[in-house]
Amino acid sequence: MQDIEPYYNWRHLYVPEEDELSPFYGSEHNEFAYSQTVYNYYIHPQWDDFGAQNLYLKVLYADYQLNFAVIELIGEWNDCIENDIMTLKREVIDDMIAKGIYKFILIGENVLNFHSSDDCYYEEWIEDIRDEGGWVVLLNLPEHTAQEFRSAHLDHFVNFLDNDRWRTYLPHHLFNLVDNWMLRRLQ
Repeated sequence: MQDIEPYYNWRHLYVPEEDELSPFYGSEHNEFAYSQTVYNYYIHPQWDDFGAQNLYLKVLYADYQLNFAVIELIGEWNDCIENDIMTLKREVIDDMIAKGIYKFILIGENVLNFHSSDDCYYEEWIEDIRDEGGWVVLLNLPEHTAQEFRSAHLDHFVNFLDNDRWRTYLPHHLFNLVDNWMLRRLQ
């Protein structure tokens, strides 16, 4: 797990640690000391801790004019015991919404599993962004993890999309692809 880095080919375009509007502004990462773990396995130090025990993220890109963010996740998403959605919503998403982000692309290919609880925070998230035409898309979630989301009926709030070529796009092109897909889906 320590070899799985957040996607880095957009770092010349956006660095959350240098973005004054980012919840991770000013964060520092020690490239030589691995301290964060998922299931007692060390993960790469570039992942950001937002307060969840086994779930980490990296804001890969945020555009405050087009009102979207791309966030990559790694670990176990556990709403049942840890209430990770509450932590994610309160510590990261609320701050981003307050700064004008209301379209979220969550890259979930490294989300190992999901344990559901209730849907209150998902519903709140959508209510917070609905008037602005906002949405949440989980991109490339492993099938067993996506099935757990669907079993909990969270697909009423979160949309699922698979695109194994997302890394070949620039952030705005990926956003346009997802935004157009959402427009067609909502019509």
